[in-house]
Amino acid sequence: MPTMQDWTIPGALDQTIAGTTHLVEGEARGVVLVAHGFKGYKDYGFIPLLAARLASERLIVHRFNFSHSGMTHGHGPFDADLFRNDTWNRQVEDILAVQSALIDGTLVGSGRPQVLFGHSRGGVTAILAAGRWADDERMSLLRGVITAASPARACSLPDDQREAFLRDGFIDSPSARTGQTLRIDAGWLREQQADPEGHDLATQAGRVRVPVGIVHGLADRTVSPDDAVFLAEAVGERAIMRMIQDGDHVFNTPNPADAGAEPSRQRLEMEQVVVDLCARWIR
Repeated sequence: MPTMQDWTIPGALDQTIAGTTHLVEGEARGVVLVAHGFKGYKDYGFIPLLAARLASERLIVHRFNFSHSGMTHGHGPFDADLFRNDTWNRQVEDILAVQSALIDGTLVGSGRPQVLFGHSRGGVTAILAAGRWADDERMSLLRGVITAASPARACSLPDDQREAFLRDGFIDSPSARTGQTLRIDAGWLREQQADPEGHDLATQAGRVRVPVGIVHGLADRTVSPDDAVFLAEAVGERAIMRMIQDGDHVFNTPNPADAGAEPSRQRLEMEQVVVDLCARWIR
């Protein structure tokens, strides 16, 4: 049976990226990096189950927590101070740090072709990283990007809420899972205002040099399925869009997920799309 290994590496501002690697039996075909979404984490919901499925296809999987997600291993509470100071730039830096660890052999899979998968906001970060750094050595082995239930914009707040955000210096964002009242620092928005092109998802999606798979549930009430269409149009001819009938934002999978429970049809369909795309891009 494939085994798992936990690890840590330095990320943005020298904060810790905690990850879990799913190893494979026999010769690995490639590597998949899995990035979580907002208030998500590497052990959230379907993520470990997707990783196990990919490992069964002889793909090494590194699922990881962003350094400012406020999460370590497991399902514990958030570090509210870290969470408050998360930004897109720091998440992009974290993806590059994971790729660097692959290149230098710190993480298993050096020299293997790579696919970058992101759920929800993790998909936004994946596109920002692959677009901004398209010509960087760290992207040289990238063969594709997959977004799942991802927004089409780095910030969708209306103008009045943006003004209040900057005036107050933060926005509260409660966690139903932990009961914590988490805050997002206004630095998240100020970074975007300082570099609008770098945070324009349509622009960065158009700069991605590899195919982009876009998976979305048609019953997603958190991020509209229309965002998938917008992303596909921004990517252009390299886009491959797959819509999951009755799929919600987490593909109908609870958190934490029970690996022994009957899987949802929507999760299985999403997994199959990801497996098929990886097989197409990694030969």
